[in-house]
Amino acid sequence: MKFKSVITGASVVAISALALAGCGSSSSSSSSSSSSKKSSSSSAKTTKVAKSTAGAKMKAGTYKLAEENYSHGYKTEFSITVNSKGKITKSDYNQVNKKGKSKVDDTAYNKQMKKVSGTNPKTYQPKLNKSLEGAAATGNVATIDVVSGATESSKTFQNYAQQLIQAAQKGDTATIKINNGAKMKDGTYKLAEKNYFNGYRVTFAITVKNNKITKSDYNQVDKNGKSKVNDAAYNKKMKKISKMDPKTYQPKLNKELEKSSDPANVDVVTGATHSSDTFVLYASQLQNAAQKGDTKTISIDNMTFAD
Repeated sequence: MKFKSVITGASVVAISALALAGCGSSSSSSSSSSSSKKSSSSSAKTTKVAKSTAGAKMKAGTYKLAEENYSHGYKTEFSITVNSKGKITKSDYNQVNKKGKSKVDDTAYNKQMKKVSGTNPKTYQPKLNKSLEGAAATGNVATIDVVSGATESSKTFQNYAQQLIQAAQKGDTATIKINNGAKMKDGTYKLAEKNYFNGYRVTFAITVKNNKITKSDYNQVDKNGKSKVNDAAYNKKMKKISKMDPKTYQPKLNKELEKSSDPANVDVVTGATHSSDTFVLYASQLQNAAQKGDTKTISIDNMTFAD
């Protein structure tokens, strides 16, 4: 499965059909193959860098992110370098132990994971980095494939890459600290996109109590604040094309997050892949905010791209 999200949008060519179908080709956890049944790597991949049509261009500089806690002996360190043209020229995603040794160089770990899941850090880490330096170089996270056998690490990469891109858009070079594995603090955490795509933008809020997400409110609203759920014409047309509609998938996604309290356990809704992936990405970022207890609304200067 290719990760696609509203942050990156879809091609302006035939966007109506693609958007309605929800098939535009959107966690904070360590490497695992446990959720590989939810996603698989796409075999076809372009290296063409798409042109951004909305959202601020990334500013030149080096942007860093670091997990604060070790999981199974490793934590993530991640940096991207952006040139004067707003393109990512270097992606350095790594998982290191307390001695600073990369998981790539852990022979025993690589051998065991390869045997169990068919891939290993020596394979997927360089592959993910290459994807961000290639077709995703202008911030088009939608082009990043989930690596089969390393689903959770891939989704973590997507989440962290997006946070680094957001920092680069602002020119904020302060290291992003991720309090991974920490309990979520009580409170309400909010996120909102700035730019509209096909007339809608995402607003999202979660309420946390006793380390549980007790309420999830993911929505797509127009300039009048009207929810896509209430757009009868849109729902009817999407239902006809993909046998799914916002009236069905939005409540389903919210309910799944409230049930599991973990974005990694939210399944993609058939017929609404695009929105499902966006939901998981943004839920992961809200989870990170809740782990830090940061209730400031996250403003997403979401990008859209043309072929």
